[in-house]
Amino acid sequence: MRIFIHTMYYLPEFGSAPILMNELATQLARNGHAVEIVTTLPRPPHNKGYEGRFYVRETRTGFRAKRILTNFTRHHFGRLIAWSIYTLYTMVHLAKVRRGDVVFLRLPPLQLGVTGILARFLRGARVMLNVQDIHPDLSIESGLLKNPLAIKAALGFEKWIYDGHRNIVVISDGFKRNLTAKGVPPEKISVIPNWVDTEFLKPLSKANPVSEKYGLADKFVLLYSGIVSISSYATLVRILDTAALLKDDPEILFVIVGEGFKANDLQAKAAELDLPNVLRLPFQPYRDVPQMMASADVLLVPLDKEKSLLSVPSKFYNYVAAGRPVLGLAHENSEVFQIIRETRCGLCAPPDDPAMIAAAVRALKKDAAGRAAMGANGRAYALKNVAKDLVLKMVEELMATIS
Repeated sequence: MRIFIHTMYYLPEFGSAPILMNELATQLARNGHAVEIVTTLPRPPHNKGYEGRFYVRETRTGFRAKRILTNFTRHHFGRLIAWSIYTLYTMVHLAKVRRGDVVFLRLPPLQLGVTGILARFLRGARVMLNVQDIHPDLSIESGLLKNPLAIKAALGFEKWIYDGHRNIVVISDGFKRNLTAKGVPPEKISVIPNWVDTEFLKPLSKANPVSEKYGLADKFVLLYSGIVSISSYATLVRILDTAALLKDDPEILFVIVGEGFKANDLQAKAAELDLPNVLRLPFQPYRDVPQMMASADVLLVPLDKEKSLLSVPSKFYNYVAAGRPVLGLAHENSEVFQIIRETRCGLCAPPDDPAMIAAAVRALKKDAAGRAAMGANGRAYALKNVAKDLVLKMVEELMATIS
C-alpha cells in the first residue's frame, strides 16, 4: 500500500501525537508499505535546525516526511489560522495521491476532514479519519465558542465532515457514543485505542538518575506529565487546590511536567497559591520518560467532567504501562473510571472536588502494598489491550480492508 499520514504535529515536537505517528509510520514502512508523513515544521522551542525555512523534505527510517511552515502563535485565533494553513497545504499535496492510496488523517483540526472528502471524491483514495478529539465540542464546553450562530455553523460543519467519510476511527467507546448521538451511522465507526510501547515504558526503580536529579527519591510523588491544554487546565487547577490542602505534609510533592497553551496560566496560579509542594518541570528528553514516570508513586490522570465522559487519554495507557498506580480525576460514568474500577489499577476522585482528591492521595500514601498491586494490575492491562504491536496490527488490517 501507499499510505499518506497527515498529522499536524510530528517529531521533534513532544507529545503523544508526534510519538504515536512516528511509531505508526515506522511500523508500516517496516512491513513493506510506501509511507509518507505530511506535517508541519516544528514549533519553538523544538525548531532548532528549522529556523527560517518554509518547506522541508526529509528521509526518515524507511519513509519520507514533508513539512510546511505555519504560524506559531498560542492565541486561539492564531491556532485557527495555523490549522487552516496546514489544511490548505494538505489539499495541495493531494496532487501526489493516486487511486487506491490510503490517506490517514489525524484530527484535530476538524478542517482536515475537507482534505479527506477531496481525496476520496477527486483522487479515488481510501480515506481513514482518525478522531483524537471531538471538535467543536471542546471549544464550546471551554467557552471559546460562545456565539449561537457560530456554534450552529461549527456543528453543521462537523456533521458535513462526518457525512463525507466512510471510515472513521475513534479512540474510545465514549467517542463512538458521541458521534452516533449526532447521527453518524455506527457501521462507519471503528474503535481502536491509542497504543503504548510496552518495551520502552515499563516498571523501573524509583531510585534512578532522574529521581535523584530532581530530589524525588525521598518524597511521595504525584506526577502529571503532558500538554497543559484548554481541556486539562481546569482540572490541573484543582490539583493545585488539592496541593494547597496537603501542603502541611512535607513528604507529599506534586510534580507537573509539561508545556502547552495554558502552561503560563498554570504557573501563575501556582505562584498565587504559594505552594511549596508543587514542582513545575518542562518536558524531559524522550529517553528519560520511563525514569521520570518511575520517579512517581502515583500518576495523575486529570480530566474535566465533559472530557472524561468522552475519552481515554493516551497518557493513561502510558501510565499503566509504567507499572504505577493511577489517580483518575474522572466522572463516575466515564470510561477511565470504569477501567480503573474493573482492573483495580488505581483510585478515582471527582475532578472538581479537591477535598476528595486529597482524601484519595492520603489513602494511597498509607497503602504501599495496595499501590504495588495496582501498578501490577495496570501493567497487565496494558500488555493485554494496548501494546504497540497489537494495536498497530489492527490499524494496518483496517487500512487493507477500507474502501
